[in-house]
Amino acid sequence: MHTKDILAAELEDVGLLEMAENARKGMYHDFLSPLEFPELRLDADLAEAIKNGNVGAVGIRRRHHNGDYDASVEESEEWAKSPEGRAAFAMIARRPNS
Repeated sequence: MHTKDILAAELEDVGLLEMAENARKGMYHDFLSPLEFPELRLDADLAEAIKNGNVGAVGIRRRHHNGDYDASVEESEEWAKSPEGRAAFAMIARRPNS
């Protein structure tokens, strides 16, 4: 199962349905998110959920800090083979040495 879907299912289990939908769309994923730092958005959203009384978000946030929802090796390799991944590697290769 894709890590975005694992996260979505766990968010759904604790009643964080909007966050679960965002996770399913890849909003919090290392390679699928349109955000520069999706891990920070996930952390902020979980902190807000905790502040609003969702105790289930505490465990999810702990697992997030542990890296349990980070992209898998397979997901990383898939991204590296994608047009976006290849473009990123090409850009890095073209950078002059500092």
